[in-house]
Amino acid sequence: MALGYAPRVLQGRGWVLAALVALPVGLSLVIFTVARLKGLDANPGEALKVFHEVLVKMMLPIMALVAAPAGIREDLEQRTLPLLLTRPAPAWALPLGKGLPWFAWGAAWLILGVLGLQLLGGDPGLLPGRCAALVGAWWGELALMTLAGLLFKRGTLWGALYFFLWEPLVGIFPPFLQRLTFTHHIESLAGSRMAEVGTNQLLAQEQVATHPVLAFGALLAFGALCWALAGWKLQLTPVGLAGSEGEG
Repeated sequence: MALGYAPRVLQGRGWVLAALVALPVGLSLVIFTVARLKGLDANPGEALKVFHEVLVKMMLPIMALVAAPAGIREDLEQRTLPLLLTRPAPAWALPLGKGLPWFAWGAAWLILGVLGLQLLGGDPGLLPGRCAALVGAWWGELALMTLAGLLFKRGTLWGALYFFLWEPLVGIFPPFLQRLTFTHHIESLAGSRMAEVGTNQLLAQEQVATHPVLAFGALLAFGALCWALAGWKLQLTPVGLAGSEGEG
């Protein structure tokens, strides 16, 4: 099923997904090249800034918001789910089956983006962790948005609120709540933070770290749980219905 759906990622939405990574990294490389031609020294902090402030905080969530509706949610809204169910695949496997091509496509571009940032002076020792951080977070965020699209009428809105309201507050969260964010696990895997929270900031909490292996495992486990719940929800959804009828 995943192989049969794979060509869909090479259409318009798939290239939008690629551009969300390629454009900011490419622009950074152009600026870097111009600066070097003018005789200016490279600033290693630029790679760190683009990684955390652009790829992690902005592009990765937007990728999930763009890609997730193209999966099983689109079939519910367009009433094409019964056609999918004529294939020899159980309903609970459809969300993951349609999500895997998007995950593979997005992961490939995220890895290319991290490799591109190395040209800005990124630390080679942090490269594996940064790749694992983005791929693991992409797996979890795509799965979360797929589940949200099946649970709520406005799943994209709720997802945007989570990514752009809850996640940025990680700096003032107590240690337990910090571990309930993607940002915490990404930073633990990447081995770096863009900005430390100053002790003089109101409500600022001590920043905690999780072992990289545990952080990566947490992202994979969370994503697997969301895919499983999405399959369970679809299994309970009346076949042939869509919109508010198909919400169950």
